[in-house]
Amino acid sequence: MNNDNRMRHPLIIAAALAGLTVGQALAQTYPSKPIRIVVAFAPGGFADGVARLVGQKMGDRLGQPVVVENRGGAGGNIGARQVVTSAPDGYTLLAHTTASTINVSLYRNSGFDLLNDLAPVANTGSTPGVFVVHSSNPATSLQDLIRRSREKGISYSTAGVGTSSHLAAEYLFNTLAGIKATHVPYQGGAPAIAAVVGNQIEMVSTSMPPVTGFIKAGTLKALAISSLKRDEVLPNVPTVSEAGFADFEERSWVGFFAPAKTPAAIIGRLNSEISQIVLLPDVKERLAAQGMEPQPGTAAEFTAYVKKEVDKWARIVKTVGLTVD
Repeated sequence: MNNDNRMRHPLIIAAALAGLTVGQALAQTYPSKPIRIVVAFAPGGFADGVARLVGQKMGDRLGQPVVVENRGGAGGNIGARQVVTSAPDGYTLLAHTTASTINVSLYRNSGFDLLNDLAPVANTGSTPGVFVVHSSNPATSLQDLIRRSREKGISYSTAGVGTSSHLAAEYLFNTLAGIKATHVPYQGGAPAIAAVVGNQIEMVSTSMPPVTGFIKAGTLKALAISSLKRDEVLPNVPTVSEAGFADFEERSWVGFFAPAKTPAAIIGRLNSEISQIVLLPDVKERLAAQGMEPQPGTAAEFTAYVKKEVDKWARIVKTVGLTVD
């Protein structure tokens, strides 16, 4: 070994130790100011409800205020772009859904690269989708709705273009059932549901949490749930498979992301807190009451899951034949 190599090795080790020390110091001092969570959809929807529940607990545990802001639009891309351009210091996080992985193949140009511009932090859990109409709608089942819509078609609302609810409805009605289904996108689950409550749109394709209360109150009527088995929250609602579309499944999840290059120590700290929060008895109970199953795990596990979702939805987007400029 020459003198240059002998000198270089201690320097490399010293630099690595210095980086480790900096990372440990960041984790120990973080957070020292309020944390902002940007929800990629409008208030009152699935992502918003989970983000606010987790954010409140996070603030209590970390000793700093957690402020939730809603930046809906473009299937969640507007909120995502805002976080992508934020400082990678752990003080700006993104709460996004399955739509984040769909948008990769759905949009010609989303304005950012999901797998390179954002760092997956933690998944909170998932919930099945549900197809819902106003209580006054004469349809008594999914099969009945499809039969009634053969000639005139059907309009349906969702939380936005590119959401899993959008792709699920498009695939089920236009591709599998062969009826004309017209998509009416909104900037979040709440306004999409309100359009059906107000009888402005015939059906909403949405995740369970924001619509469960309306179904139990009798304001809305659930025709089918997109899980492989019936859900304990809505045990009387049949699955899409029971309606004759075997193995049909669509689940929406809510995950947290940070800007790329956020220190690993901070991502690890946030992942640990979020993973513990979703398993707290009161949080778990509130999530379960809405049909959401907690799915904690490491940041690396969530990253692998995100990549898998990107591949899965790319196949579905290709089958349906959708593209958004």
